[in-house]
Amino acid sequence: MTPTSLIETVQPSDTTAVANFTFADLANLDWPNVMQQLTSSAIDFVLKLVVAAIVFYVGKLIIRKLHSLIGRLLEARGAEASLHTFILSFAKIVMMFVLIIVVIGILGIETSSFLALFASAGVAIGMALSGTLQNFAGGVIILLLKPYKVGDFIEAQGYAGTVKEIQIFHTIISTGDNKSILIPNGPLSTGSINNASREMTRRVDWTVSISYGDNVEVARKAILDILNSDERVIKTESLAPVVLLGNLNSSSIDLTVRAWTESANYWGVFHNTNERIYNELPSHGINFPYPHVEVIMNKQA
Repeated sequence: MTPTSLIETVQPSDTTAVANFTFADLANLDWPNVMQQLTSSAIDFVLKLVVAAIVFYVGKLIIRKLHSLIGRLLEARGAEASLHTFILSFAKIVMMFVLIIVVIGILGIETSSFLALFASAGVAIGMALSGTLQNFAGGVIILLLKPYKVGDFIEAQGYAGTVKEIQIFHTIISTGDNKSILIPNGPLSTGSINNASREMTRRVDWTVSISYGDNVEVARKAILDILNSDERVIKTESLAPVVLLGNLNSSSIDLTVRAWTESANYWGVFHNTNERIYNELPSHGINFPYPHVEVIMNKQA
């Protein structure tokens, strides 16, 4: 009995043939032919595996070169940094997917069946990865509408920092203490974003409290002198610094101070002016109120 006739005789649906299959039938097999076929199949599979490994390794090198080439082309064309990182990330994923399909084909797996299976499972995968797909769509929306770009200082989703990268699914920001925060693009595209770098100029606000009895005009002039001596403060007629009397509190007079500066200088102007106000106003006879308790003791005879 040859292996072919044995296979034809013993079918999974033929329970009688399977029941009658004994060790005697194994003894009648043409074992040299069977071993030759197994050896040939094993060698063929090993060769395919080696070729697939080589193709995968070479493919990764090619992808790395293409990835670098695309990056240089985008830089040469002056593409925005946000678009630059998004395209590079997307291109790498697509190229890796194509490489995997090629390797699967080399191993002898029908790629058409694989693609059909992948397509049929697309709905289920899409439902399982709905959040990820939402983040991808959010990344596309961010690139199209440009609510922020790489280098902008934003506040969103409870975090504040400078945008470092806009990837396919996430936006990476760097906080003031140099932490990298990955925020999903989906919520960013639909939520509120405070972009402090979108406009060229920003208004800096202070509240300066002085004591009752102090001269408001003297305090106003001293604060304006501090602001006008700072070259970073804008002094045009429409954006000139102002000092207004804000509130009359129970224990202090609150002055509202406003000045305009370039967005990049915001924090420098804010902190430096705070320090100068604290150091220089007392020399003009201006006092800063603070909570205190006055105790009056009556001495009885």
